[in-house]
Amino acid sequence: MFNFLRKIPLFSEMPEDDLWQLCGLIETTNIAAGDVLFTENSLGDRAYVIKEGQLEIVKSGADGEMLLAVRSTGEVIGEMALLEENPRMAGVRARTDSTLFTITKDQLDHLIATSPSAAQALFKTILTRWRSTQGRLRQSEKMAQLGTMTAGVAHELNNPAAAVKRAADQLDEALERFVQAEAGLKDMQFSAEQETIISQAYTLAKESAAHPPQIDSLVRSDLQEEIEDWLFGIGIDEPWELAPVLVDLSLAVPDLQKMNDAFEDGQFSYILGWMCAVYSVNSLVRSVGLGAGRISEIVKALKSYAYLDQAPVQNVDIHQGLDDTLVILASKLKSGVTVSKAYAPDLPLIQAYGSELNQVWTNLIDNAIDAMDGEGELTLRTHQDKDWVVVEIEDSGEGIPKEIQSQIFDPFFTTKPPGVGTGLGLDISYNIVVQKHRGNLQFTSEPGKTTFEIRLPVNFEKKSGADR
Repeated sequence: MFNFLRKIPLFSEMPEDDLWQLCGLIETTNIAAGDVLFTENSLGDRAYVIKEGQLEIVKSGADGEMLLAVRSTGEVIGEMALLEENPRMAGVRARTDSTLFTITKDQLDHLIATSPSAAQALFKTILTRWRSTQGRLRQSEKMAQLGTMTAGVAHELNNPAAAVKRAADQLDEALERFVQAEAGLKDMQFSAEQETIISQAYTLAKESAAHPPQIDSLVRSDLQEEIEDWLFGIGIDEPWELAPVLVDLSLAVPDLQKMNDAFEDGQFSYILGWMCAVYSVNSLVRSVGLGAGRISEIVKALKSYAYLDQAPVQNVDIHQGLDDTLVILASKLKSGVTVSKAYAPDLPLIQAYGSELNQVWTNLIDNAIDAMDGEGELTLRTHQDKDWVVVEIEDSGEGIPKEIQSQIFDPFFTTKPPGVGTGLGLDISYNIVVQKHRGNLQFTSEPGKTTFEIRLPVNFEKKSGADR
């Protein structure tokens, strides 16, 4: 053990007597291939030196387990959590049968205290791993965010796309019925008064299709039953097919009786079928238009959100970015989140990296929704403070416990369970706002009210660090 440890940078310049003493205290651990040495978020009470074998460093992510690194003979693992006495940020599993030397907190502290070279070697190792891990997890966080956004957009597109297809499928049959009814109507002879009634019926059917009446379900049911009984009473076949449409046309029994009195036997029933055919065609055309319009709105919001085909730095409309983000996250908002907006009417455009600011809005709004467990009030506010634009994102969740508030912006810190969050969302947001835009990001929190405040300069290229 002495000869093995002497070759490792962490122990290479440790005083000989101290290293002999350490060798007498170190325990040996054997682990079989496939076994777990420790899990993510477990207590960091040991560090390990790999004598033989290979071990995998793994972390849970939104899409499953992610391999961060493979460590082999001569490398040290678990030292970061041991130094900070924090939970493990990743888990370790044996790739092959492995033998490890175990180091406790007291032993590591003594090593650093007695050997400056050990402290330097440990610092270099931690820094290298920190950068490597942070880089990979940042990429993973962005990919996870992209996956969540894509799933949300796909969900949002699915409903209007399905509505368009359903309406288009029904439209073919409705058009055929309309053409037949229109042809039959032309074969009949009508007086000028009857032509006027037919023209009014056509206008009513088109307008009702464009602006369907909002009727309580119980009231609608009573009206349909009343019309069905009346139609059946005058000998109309299958009145249950006509009654729902006649209710949508806002026609009651007295209106229908008046129309019936104006036509000869047989004409009225034909005109009712024609009216319903006009309404059906126009109603389905409206459904296609609404569905296509919603799809266009989502695509437009997505393009604006991503700032496609635009320069990295441009004039950015903060309100547009917030609204685009709400569209992207609409599937998460539907469950029970009420959105309130208090936008300043005269908020200026700012010079910014638009797509990266939208990452900030996405992270903060998504976190707010999670904090409320999908139910509560989300409030977005904006105002101008001299050369600054201020955005506040507030939620009515349980709040952030005081004991962890100082760690909120720390890389890898997360209150979410393994596999749900990487702990980099707020760190990324902080760097985008503070480092890239020379702004400021802070928060206040109490039960029922957590507010993140983002301060951005109108022109960050003219701001210096002292201005913040």
